[in-house]
Amino acid sequence: MRTIQFREAVCEAMSEEMRNDESIFLMGEEVAEYNGAYKASKGMLDEFGAKRVIDTPISEAGFAGVAIGSTMTGNRPIVEYMTFNFSLVGIDQIINNAAKIRQMSGGQFNCPIVFRGPTASAGQLAATHSQAFENWFANTPGLKVIVPSNPYDAKGLLKSAIRDDDPVIFMESEQMYGDKGEVPEGEYTIPIGVADIKREGSDVTIVSFGKIIKEAYKAADELEKENISCEIIDLRTVRPMDHDAILNSVKKTNRLVILEEAWPFGNVATEITYQVQSQAFDYLDAPIEKINTADTPAPYSPVLLKEWLPNREDVIKSVKKVLYK
Repeated sequence: MRTIQFREAVCEAMSEEMRNDESIFLMGEEVAEYNGAYKASKGMLDEFGAKRVIDTPISEAGFAGVAIGSTMTGNRPIVEYMTFNFSLVGIDQIINNAAKIRQMSGGQFNCPIVFRGPTASAGQLAATHSQAFENWFANTPGLKVIVPSNPYDAKGLLKSAIRDDDPVIFMESEQMYGDKGEVPEGEYTIPIGVADIKREGSDVTIVSFGKIIKEAYKAADELEKENISCEIIDLRTVRPMDHDAILNSVKKTNRLVILEEAWPFGNVATEITYQVQSQAFDYLDAPIEKINTADTPAPYSPVLLKEWLPNREDVIKSVKKVLYK
């Protein structure tokens, strides 16, 4: 199987779907002439032309609204945000229009649209460009939220998102675009709402998603040297969430650690904690541990940023806490 970059997997997913369906188009800042801020749309302008790969003004509210409106006339747009931090400028369009069109029209209109771009920290980008928004959008009925962690999942899930008849938030990371992974050349999709057990284990369940899951892999490698077996679940889709995958794993390992790159108050880990405690409490041999960023805006200093972000040492500490407490 060939090995390609995350950005190439994203580009392939969009291009393949656009070849199959002329109602699909891509719009966003620098997606056309510049081949995308992170080169995730490289070559697409040459292939599909300026009517289907559209550079927009710096007006997230404007082009989000145009794209949402176009779904009512039979189109299936993909909207790229240079970062989801900028989606806040157009969040009214996403929350109050895209997420509610189906219900408010009594089912007369679908809103088949994908909003995609990077989320969370990407190094020294400071407080207003380093925020994780998965839990924000997942809080909204009507939206589906996907956060892949590798090229294979990114391509398969993005193709499913583009084909979905409801609005999908597809969240990436600046720090993953260069990641390489095996991706088949043939057609494939991955169903939305299905988690993946990336590593089987027996002593503790670690649930994570997105780029921060790499810290779980590093921790599991270290813990294996101490004969501690970690089962790692990649959520892939935050909403709808695969509760069964988590619950079945916890019933096997009896311990749970959740790793998420987000502030600690009211996040995805909090929801998982509630679901497990309400449905599998009797299987738990220790309180659930959740690992998040510090409860502050992201710092610019690399020394402080290292302390702010979750890391493998945090995971190792939490695993040992649920094992030996």
